[in-house]
Amino acid sequence: MSIINTQVKPFKATAYLNGKFVDLTEASLLGHWSVVVFYPADFTFVCPTELGDLADHYPTFKDLGVEIYGVSTDSHFAHKAWHDTSDTIGKVGYPLVGDPTGTLARNFDVMIEEEGMALRGTFVINPEGQIKLCEVHDNGIGRDATELLRKVQAAQYVAAHPGEVCPAKWTPGAETLAPSLDLVGKI
Repeated sequence: MSIINTQVKPFKATAYLNGKFVDLTEASLLGHWSVVVFYPADFTFVCPTELGDLADHYPTFKDLGVEIYGVSTDSHFAHKAWHDTSDTIGKVGYPLVGDPTGTLARNFDVMIEEEGMALRGTFVINPEGQIKLCEVHDNGIGRDATELLRKVQAAQYVAAHPGEVCPAKWTPGAETLAPSLDLVGKI
């Protein structure tokens, strides 16, 4: 069964954010758009490039009312240590969530049990706590924040405009489609 349009499952976690430890639950994801980005581990190779890319685009996500949550099976203490020792991770201003029990990774079906780490999973969650986008790939393949930003904008557009859909490569301001019998076979 697909995780799309399901509610975020209950969880309790601690995140490192701006010099503090903060407690999070599934309720923390309600009332605003959320992007939950799972990555394998702190102090690795592809992960800091992705988290840094998200940090560079974080103001744009915030302007759209989106909070980003970076999650790995490391502890919140490890996140702090990484933040304090890496210039790239030091610029991260969004929560780095510790998931040492793997609860979140299992809830989102990205846990690699034999390794105790998560796959690279990206989830866009609407303000009601429903998962609207799920993308999971091999840990050797890094993600691009601009691609994710476009997908978030499309999800927000579709939510605000029932009956319209965003075609491939849609960007804000571009034409959308209104599925109907008249369009069948004409695209």
